[in-house]
Amino acid sequence: QVQLVESGGGSVQAGGSLRLSCAASGSTATTNYVAWFRQAPGMEREGVAAIYTGTAAVVGGTIYGGSVEGRFTLSQDNAKNTVYLQMNSLKPEDTAMYYCAAHVKGRTVRSILSPAEYTYWGQGTQVTVSS
Repeated sequence: QVQLVESGGGSVQAGGSLRLSCAASGSTATTNYVAWFRQAPGMEREGVAAIYTGTAAVVGGTIYGGSVEGRFTLSQDNAKNTVYLQMNSLKPEDTAMYYCAAHVKGRTVRSILSPAEYTYWGQGTQVTVSS
């Protein structure tokens, strides 16, 4: 089992920044991707960004959803088992509950920003951007 805890959400004005953290514990060696998703009320869960956290040569490889590319940046601290999502130039449409999730090794990846790829989920942290 893997436990994920998000933090860092809050309320900011448009143009502001926030940094979200996703701290993982438990059997983290069984996972190889961590992703952030967001879900606004009445909307489907949307993939924001994903980072490869496994042991292959491409550790740290990232992919971003089109709506956030260029504004959001993923990074990781392996010593702390934590993935960060730096969010800059925030817009009101970024308002949502943000969740981090972990993908289990060995499962075929079809779409790395699809919620269906992920087994473990955190409880979420709210981000509110006002205009």
